[in-house]
Amino acid sequence: MSSGLLGLPAVDDTLAADISERLTSVEDMLRVAVKSEHSLLADSSRHLAEAGGKRFRPMLVLLASEFGDPAAPGVIPAAVVVELTHLATLYHDDVMDEAVMRRGEASANSRWDNTVAILTGDYLFARASDILADLGPEAVRIQARTFARLVQGQIEETTGPAEGADPLEHYLGVLAGKTGSLIAASGHLGALLAGAEPEVVSTLTSVCEKVGIAFQLSDDILDVSSESDESGKTPGTDLREGVHTLPVLHVLRSTDPDDAHLRELLVSDLSDDARHAEALALLRAHPAMDRARADLRQWVDEARAELATLPDLRARTAFMALCDYVLTRTS
Repeated sequence: MSSGLLGLPAVDDTLAADISERLTSVEDMLRVAVKSEHSLLADSSRHLAEAGGKRFRPMLVLLASEFGDPAAPGVIPAAVVVELTHLATLYHDDVMDEAVMRRGEASANSRWDNTVAILTGDYLFARASDILADLGPEAVRIQARTFARLVQGQIEETTGPAEGADPLEHYLGVLAGKTGSLIAASGHLGALLAGAEPEVVSTLTSVCEKVGIAFQLSDDILDVSSESDESGKTPGTDLREGVHTLPVLHVLRSTDPDDAHLRELLVSDLSDDARHAEALALLRAHPAMDRARADLRQWVDEARAELATLPDLRARTAFMALCDYVLTRTS
Protein backbone atom coordinates (compact mmCIF):
# COMPACT_ATOMS: atom_id res chain seq x y z
CA MET A 1 0.00 0.00 0.00
CA SER A 2 1.77 3.12 -1.20
CA SER A 3 -0.85 5.83 -1.64
CA GLY A 4 1.08 8.10 0.69
CA LEU A 5 -1.88 8.36 3.07
CA LEU A 6 -1.03 5.65 5.57
CA GLY A 7 2.49 6.97 6.00
CA LEU A 8 1.41 10.52 6.79
CA PRO A 9 2.24 11.73 10.32
CA ALA A 10 -1.36 12.79 11.04
CA VAL A 11 -2.76 9.31 10.43
CA ASP A 12 -3.36 7.28 13.58
CA ASP A 13 -0.92 4.35 13.74
CA THR A 14 -3.59 1.89 14.81
CA LEU A 15 -5.91 2.97 12.01
CA ALA A 16 -3.08 2.70 9.48
CA ALA A 17 -2.26 -0.81 10.71
CA ASP A 18 -5.93 -1.86 10.60
CA ILE A 19 -6.40 -0.64 7.05
CA SER A 20 -3.12 -2.18 5.91
CA GLU A 21 -4.23 -5.52 7.32
CA ARG A 22 -7.58 -5.31 5.54
CA LEU A 23 -5.85 -4.28 2.32
CA THR A 24 -4.07 -7.60 2.50
CA SER A 25 -7.49 -9.28 2.48
CA VAL A 26 -8.44 -7.13 -0.52
CA GLU A 27 -5.28 -8.24 -2.31
CA ASP A 28 -6.03 -11.90 -1.59
CA MET A 29 -9.57 -11.60 -2.95
CA LEU A 30 -8.34 -9.65 -5.96
CA ARG A 31 -5.94 -12.44 -6.91
CA VAL A 32 -8.82 -14.91 -6.87
CA ALA A 33 -11.10 -12.57 -8.82
CA VAL A 34 -8.73 -12.21 -11.78
CA LYS A 35 -8.30 -15.95 -12.26
CA SER A 36 -9.60 -17.67 -15.37
CA GLU A 37 -9.64 -21.23 -16.69
CA HIS A 38 -8.36 -19.91 -20.02
CA SER A 39 -4.58 -19.59 -19.82
CA LEU A 40 -4.29 -16.48 -22.00
CA LEU A 41 -7.08 -14.68 -20.14
CA ALA A 42 -5.57 -15.74 -16.82
CA ASP A 43 -2.23 -14.24 -17.83
CA SER A 44 -3.67 -11.03 -19.24
CA SER A 45 -6.00 -10.51 -16.26
CA ARG A 46 -3.15 -10.89 -13.77
CA HIS A 47 -0.94 -8.60 -15.82
CA LEU A 48 -1.91 -5.25 -14.26
CA ALA A 49 -3.13 -6.60 -10.92
CA GLU A 50 0.34 -7.97 -10.24
CA ALA A 51 2.16 -4.95 -11.66
CA GLY A 52 1.53 -3.03 -8.46
CA GLY A 53 -0.41 0.19 -8.06
CA LYS A 54 -1.42 2.28 -5.09
CA ARG A 55 -4.75 0.53 -4.39
CA PHE A 56 -5.96 4.05 -3.64
CA ARG A 57 -9.64 3.33 -4.34
CA PRO A 58 -9.80 0.21 -2.13
CA MET A 59 -8.09 2.18 0.61
CA LEU A 60 -10.82 4.82 0.39
CA VAL A 61 -13.51 2.13 0.65
CA LEU A 62 -11.89 0.88 3.84
CA LEU A 63 -11.37 4.37 5.26
CA ALA A 64 -14.98 5.35 4.56
CA SER A 65 -16.18 2.17 6.25
CA GLU A 66 -14.69 3.47 9.51
CA PHE A 67 -17.77 5.73 9.80
CA GLY A 68 -19.87 2.58 10.28
CA ASP A 69 -18.88 -1.00 10.96
CA PRO A 70 -15.60 -1.60 9.11
CA ALA A 71 -15.95 -5.35 9.70
CA ALA A 72 -19.28 -5.51 7.83
CA PRO A 73 -19.18 -8.40 5.32
CA GLY A 74 -19.63 -6.29 2.19
CA VAL A 75 -16.75 -3.89 2.76
CA ILE A 76 -13.82 -6.01 1.52
CA PRO A 77 -15.72 -7.23 -1.59
CA ALA A 78 -16.67 -3.62 -2.40
CA ALA A 79 -13.00 -2.64 -2.22
CA VAL A 80 -12.21 -5.43 -4.69
CA VAL A 81 -15.02 -4.27 -6.98
CA VAL A 82 -13.67 -0.72 -7.29
CA GLU A 83 -10.14 -1.97 -7.95
CA LEU A 84 -11.35 -4.43 -10.60
CA THR A 85 -13.30 -1.62 -12.23
CA HIS A 86 -10.26 0.66 -12.14
CA LEU A 87 -8.03 -2.01 -13.64
CA ALA A 88 -10.57 -2.71 -16.38
CA THR A 89 -10.62 0.95 -17.39
CA LEU A 90 -6.82 0.95 -17.63
CA TYR A 91 -6.89 -1.88 -20.19
CA HIS A 92 -9.39 0.06 -22.29
CA ASP A 93 -7.58 3.39 -21.81
CA ASP A 94 -4.32 1.91 -23.05
CA VAL A 95 -6.01 0.71 -26.24
CA MET A 96 -7.52 4.14 -26.88
CA ASP A 97 -4.25 5.91 -26.09
CA GLU A 98 -2.13 3.35 -27.97
CA ALA A 99 0.01 3.15 -24.83
CA VAL A 100 3.06 0.91 -24.77
CA MET A 101 3.79 1.00 -21.03
CA ARG A 102 1.69 0.81 -17.87
CA ARG A 103 3.05 0.68 -14.31
CA GLY A 104 6.56 0.09 -15.58
CA GLU A 105 5.53 -2.92 -17.65
CA ALA A 106 4.52 -3.40 -21.25
CA SER A 107 0.82 -2.54 -21.58
CA ALA A 108 -1.53 -5.44 -22.33
CA ASN A 109 -2.23 -4.12 -25.83
CA SER A 110 1.51 -3.92 -26.44
CA ARG A 111 2.33 -7.33 -24.95
CA TRP A 112 -0.57 -9.07 -26.68
CA ASP A 113 -2.85 -6.95 -28.90
CA ASN A 114 -5.83 -4.60 -28.76
CA THR A 115 -8.38 -7.41 -28.92
CA VAL A 116 -6.89 -9.22 -25.92
CA ALA A 117 -6.66 -5.96 -23.96
CA ILE A 118 -10.28 -5.01 -24.65
CA LEU A 119 -11.60 -8.48 -23.81
CA THR A 120 -9.53 -8.56 -20.62
CA GLY A 121 -11.04 -5.27 -19.53
CA ASP A 122 -14.50 -6.66 -20.28
CA TYR A 123 -13.70 -9.78 -18.27
CA LEU A 124 -12.68 -7.71 -15.24
CA PHE A 125 -15.89 -5.69 -15.47
CA ALA A 126 -17.78 -8.97 -15.49
CA ARG A 127 -15.88 -10.25 -12.46
CA ALA A 128 -16.71 -7.02 -10.61
CA SER A 129 -20.39 -7.43 -11.49
CA ASP A 130 -20.37 -11.01 -10.20
CA ILE A 131 -19.09 -9.83 -6.82
CA LEU A 132 -21.56 -6.94 -6.78
CA ALA A 133 -24.50 -9.31 -7.20
CA ASP A 134 -23.96 -10.46 -3.61
CA LEU A 135 -23.84 -6.90 -2.25
CA GLY A 136 -27.41 -5.95 -3.02
CA PRO A 137 -29.31 -3.89 -5.62
CA GLU A 138 -28.16 -0.52 -4.31
CA ALA A 139 -24.50 -1.46 -4.72
CA VAL A 140 -25.25 -2.67 -8.24
CA ARG A 141 -27.01 0.60 -9.00
CA ILE A 142 -24.07 2.66 -7.70
CA GLN A 143 -21.66 0.71 -9.88
CA ALA A 144 -23.88 0.96 -12.97
CA ARG A 145 -24.25 4.72 -12.62
CA THR A 146 -20.53 5.08 -11.97
CA PHE A 147 -19.72 3.10 -15.10
CA ALA A 148 -22.10 5.30 -17.10
CA ARG A 149 -20.25 8.38 -15.84
CA LEU A 150 -16.89 6.83 -16.68
CA VAL A 151 -17.98 6.20 -20.26
CA GLN A 152 -19.56 9.63 -20.62
CA GLY A 153 -16.40 11.28 -19.30
CA GLN A 154 -14.32 9.38 -21.84
CA ILE A 155 -16.69 10.31 -24.67
CA GLU A 156 -16.61 13.96 -23.63
CA GLU A 157 -12.81 13.90 -23.61
CA THR A 158 -12.77 12.26 -27.03
CA THR A 159 -15.20 14.69 -28.66
CA GLY A 160 -13.95 17.84 -26.93
CA PRO A 161 -16.05 20.82 -25.84
CA ALA A 162 -19.09 21.74 -27.90
CA GLU A 163 -19.01 24.95 -29.92
CA GLY A 164 -19.33 27.90 -27.57
CA ALA A 165 -18.67 25.82 -24.44
CA ASP A 166 -16.04 26.85 -21.91
CA PRO A 167 -13.05 24.49 -22.41
CA LEU A 168 -12.10 24.75 -18.74
CA GLU A 169 -15.57 23.83 -17.53
CA HIS A 170 -15.62 21.01 -20.06
CA TYR A 171 -12.28 19.75 -18.76
CA LEU A 172 -13.49 19.74 -15.15
CA GLY A 173 -16.57 17.81 -16.28
CA VAL A 174 -14.34 15.24 -17.95
CA LEU A 175 -12.30 14.86 -14.76
CA ALA A 176 -15.46 14.41 -12.70
CA GLY A 177 -16.56 11.59 -14.97
CA LYS A 178 -13.28 9.86 -15.77
CA THR A 179 -11.56 10.25 -12.40
CA GLY A 180 -13.92 11.58 -9.76
CA SER A 181 -16.80 9.16 -10.32
CA LEU A 182 -15.04 5.94 -9.31
CA ILE A 183 -13.29 7.59 -6.38
CA ALA A 184 -16.69 8.93 -5.27
CA ALA A 185 -18.13 5.43 -5.61
CA SER A 186 -15.33 4.14 -3.38
CA GLY A 187 -16.40 6.40 -0.53
CA HIS A 188 -20.07 5.74 -1.25
CA LEU A 189 -19.80 1.94 -1.19
CA GLY A 190 -17.50 1.85 1.82
CA ALA A 191 -19.76 4.00 3.97
CA LEU A 192 -23.01 2.46 2.71
CA LEU A 193 -22.00 -1.16 3.19
CA ALA A 194 -20.59 -0.37 6.64
CA GLY A 195 -24.02 0.95 7.64
CA ALA A 196 -23.04 4.61 8.12
CA GLU A 197 -25.79 7.19 8.53
CA PRO A 198 -27.28 8.39 5.20
CA GLU A 199 -25.99 11.95 5.60
CA VAL A 200 -22.50 10.59 6.30
CA VAL A 201 -22.68 8.39 3.19
CA SER A 202 -23.70 11.41 1.10
CA THR A 203 -20.94 13.60 2.52
CA LEU A 204 -18.21 10.99 2.00
CA THR A 205 -19.34 10.45 -1.57
CA SER A 206 -19.03 14.16 -2.28
CA VAL A 207 -15.70 14.48 -0.43
CA CYS A 208 -14.14 11.59 -2.32
CA GLU A 209 -15.19 13.02 -5.69
CA LYS A 210 -13.62 16.36 -4.83
CA VAL A 211 -10.44 14.67 -3.62
CA GLY A 212 -10.30 12.65 -6.84
CA ILE A 213 -10.58 15.76 -8.99
CA ALA A 214 -8.02 17.54 -6.81
CA PHE A 215 -5.54 14.69 -7.27
CA GLN A 216 -5.81 15.00 -11.04
CA LEU A 217 -5.42 18.78 -10.90
CA SER A 218 -2.32 18.36 -8.74
CA ASP A 219 -0.95 15.96 -11.36
CA ASP A 220 -1.60 18.65 -13.98
CA ILE A 221 0.48 21.11 -11.99
CA LEU A 222 3.26 18.60 -11.30
CA ASP A 223 3.50 17.73 -14.98
CA VAL A 224 4.57 21.32 -15.60
CA SER A 225 6.39 22.28 -12.40
CA SER A 226 8.38 19.19 -11.48
CA GLU A 227 12.01 18.90 -12.52
CA SER A 228 12.00 15.10 -12.16
CA ASP A 229 9.50 12.25 -12.50
CA GLU A 230 7.57 13.22 -9.34
CA SER A 231 4.23 12.81 -11.08
CA GLY A 232 5.05 9.32 -12.33
CA LYS A 233 5.86 10.49 -15.85
CA THR A 234 8.39 12.69 -17.59
CA PRO A 235 7.70 16.41 -16.89
CA GLY A 236 5.93 18.09 -19.77
CA THR A 237 4.45 14.85 -21.10
CA ASP A 238 0.97 16.33 -21.40
CA LEU A 239 2.37 19.32 -23.28
CA ARG A 240 4.22 17.10 -25.73
CA GLU A 241 1.11 15.00 -26.31
CA GLY A 242 -1.07 18.07 -26.88
CA VAL A 243 -3.22 17.46 -23.82
CA HIS A 244 -4.68 20.72 -22.55
CA THR A 245 -4.61 20.44 -18.78
CA LEU A 246 -5.48 23.04 -16.14
CA PRO A 247 -2.48 25.45 -16.45
CA VAL A 248 -2.63 25.35 -20.27
CA LEU A 249 -6.36 26.07 -20.28
CA HIS A 250 -5.80 29.13 -18.10
CA VAL A 251 -3.24 30.47 -20.60
CA LEU A 252 -5.52 29.77 -23.54
CA ARG A 253 -8.27 31.72 -21.77
CA SER A 254 -6.00 34.77 -21.57
CA THR A 255 -6.55 37.75 -23.88
CA ASP A 256 -3.30 39.46 -22.82
CA PRO A 257 -1.25 40.31 -25.92
CA ASP A 258 1.90 39.38 -23.99
CA ASP A 259 0.64 35.78 -23.91
CA ALA A 260 0.18 35.52 -27.68
CA HIS A 261 3.44 33.67 -28.33
CA LEU A 262 2.82 31.15 -25.55
CA ARG A 263 -0.76 30.57 -26.71
CA GLU A 264 0.56 29.95 -30.22
CA LEU A 265 3.09 27.45 -28.89
CA LEU A 266 0.53 25.61 -26.78
CA VAL A 267 -1.74 24.89 -29.75
CA SER A 268 1.14 23.87 -32.01
CA ASP A 269 3.00 20.60 -32.49
CA LEU A 270 5.38 20.31 -29.54
CA SER A 271 7.09 17.09 -30.59
CA ASP A 272 10.14 19.19 -31.44
CA ASP A 273 12.40 19.26 -28.36
CA ALA A 274 13.32 22.93 -28.66
CA ARG A 275 9.71 24.14 -29.01
CA HIS A 276 8.64 21.83 -26.19
CA ALA A 277 11.37 23.16 -23.89
CA GLU A 278 10.43 26.75 -24.69
CA ALA A 279 6.73 26.16 -24.04
CA LEU A 280 7.46 24.36 -20.77
CA ALA A 281 9.77 27.12 -19.52
CA LEU A 282 7.27 29.87 -20.39
CA LEU A 283 4.39 27.98 -18.81
CA ARG A 284 6.33 27.36 -15.59
CA ALA A 285 6.89 31.11 -15.21
CA HIS A 286 3.33 32.11 -16.16
CA PRO A 287 0.70 33.34 -13.63
CA ALA A 288 -1.49 30.48 -14.93
CA MET A 289 0.42 28.21 -12.54
CA ASP A 290 -0.71 30.30 -9.57
CA ARG A 291 -4.28 30.26 -10.88
CA ALA A 292 -4.09 26.47 -11.22
CA ARG A 293 -2.84 26.18 -7.64
CA ALA A 294 -5.69 28.41 -6.47
CA ASP A 295 -8.17 26.14 -8.26
CA LEU A 296 -6.62 23.12 -6.59
CA ARG A 297 -6.84 24.76 -3.19
CA GLN A 298 -10.51 25.58 -3.76
CA TRP A 299 -11.36 21.92 -4.45
CA VAL A 300 -9.41 20.83 -1.37
CA ASP A 301 -10.96 23.52 0.83
CA GLU A 302 -14.45 22.45 -0.23
CA ALA A 303 -13.62 18.85 0.65
CA ARG A 304 -12.27 19.93 4.05
CA ALA A 305 -15.40 21.97 4.78
CA GLU A 306 -17.58 18.93 4.13
CA LEU A 307 -15.31 16.70 6.21
CA ALA A 308 -15.68 19.10 9.12
CA THR A 309 -19.38 18.17 9.33
CA LEU A 310 -18.60 14.47 9.92
CA PRO A 311 -18.19 12.78 13.33
CA ASP A 312 -14.79 13.51 14.86
CA LEU A 313 -13.25 10.09 14.27
CA ARG A 314 -9.67 9.09 13.49
CA ALA A 315 -10.84 8.36 9.94
CA ARG A 316 -11.91 11.99 9.56
CA THR A 317 -8.43 13.07 10.61
CA ALA A 318 -7.00 10.70 8.00
CA PHE A 319 -9.20 12.20 5.30
CA MET A 320 -8.03 15.66 6.35
CA ALA A 321 -4.43 14.43 6.10
CA LEU A 322 -5.19 13.24 2.59
CA CYS A 323 -6.39 16.74 1.68
CA ASP A 324 -3.14 18.18 3.07
CA TYR A 325 -1.16 15.67 1.04
CA VAL A 326 -2.87 16.66 -2.22
CA LEU A 327 -1.80 20.26 -1.65
CA THR A 328 1.71 19.70 -0.37
CA ARG A 329 2.71 17.36 -3.21
CA THR A 330 2.60 20.36 -5.58
CA SER A 331 4.40 22.83 -3.30
